[in-house]
Amino acid sequence: MSSLENKTSSTWLNADRRRLILQEYGIFLAFLLLVGVLALSNEFFLTPGNISNVLLQTSINGVLAIGMTFVILTRGIDLSVGSVVALAGMVSASFVTSSATAGIAGAPYPMVVALAVGILVGVCCGALVGFIVSRFSVPAFVATLGMLSAARGATLIYGGGRPVPALSAEFRWIGTGNILGIPMPVILLAVVFLVSWWVLTRTRFGRYIYAVGGNPHAAKTSGLNVTRIRFLVYVISGALSGLAGMILSARTGSALPQAGIAYELDAIAAVVIGGTSLSGGVGRVTGTLIGALIIGVMNNGLDLMGIQSYYQQVLKGALIVGAVMLDQKRNQGA
Repeated sequence: MSSLENKTSSTWLNADRRRLILQEYGIFLAFLLLVGVLALSNEFFLTPGNISNVLLQTSINGVLAIGMTFVILTRGIDLSVGSVVALAGMVSASFVTSSATAGIAGAPYPMVVALAVGILVGVCCGALVGFIVSRFSVPAFVATLGMLSAARGATLIYGGGRPVPALSAEFRWIGTGNILGIPMPVILLAVVFLVSWWVLTRTRFGRYIYAVGGNPHAAKTSGLNVTRIRFLVYVISGALSGLAGMILSARTGSALPQAGIAYELDAIAAVVIGGTSLSGGVGRVTGTLIGALIIGVMNNGLDLMGIQSYYQQVLKGALIVGAVMLDQKRNQGA
């Protein structure tokens, strides 16, 4: 009986089983390890105020990274999210500012109007990129790189290179308010995460996204509208970029034309670190959320330890490369 138990135990802990456990829970264990190390390194890290600060810092990147997850799951990439953040933030802010020079005629409008406009700006940018990528088979890298430049230019043209100040208190509430002590940006991130998790795991559309990313030719042969699915994931990414842009403007109290610079790098980093494969078809939005938290915790912890932001960029780059190397090794071993 003892021999049988030992055999069963060794079978349960064989190499394949250990590799599966690491693939499923490795990112979560890495997050816990990082939190533990930083908590031991700095006494202020696990204080309620700092935890709230980490979540606030993570909220915008988390929203962007979730949108990026939809795109990368279909073997795409969206380099335009940072510029769309700036454009959506600028346009929506012009509807709720009391500034006579920065607002449009009749401003300030109700917050709902500004929110609808900001989302619409993101949707239009995402739809244009999605149309170019899906209809004309233009590489996503090229199409979104073009949108990165175009949206940044449109932001500067729209605002005349100047910020949009004096936003209404109602609009600023989505960036600085709270419900039951939970900051609104964190609540919005939670809502986006739950809806995205449901779409990807519980809906037919979510299964189609994985099918297109796993094997687009087989998906097309099976009768899936690959063009439509690819178009829609960029629309989703654009819409969430618009939401992130408004959260950022509401938090800072003004819309800045230089907002969102290099945000696409943090979003891609969170997705890749979270285990989503750049080859498409593999990944979970849960991993993306933990990836965004890892970046937020790492930046916050290094700040508390007085380490310059330059080193943070180096470490973040190393994490991205390491995650991609692990992904390539997993694909080769599959």
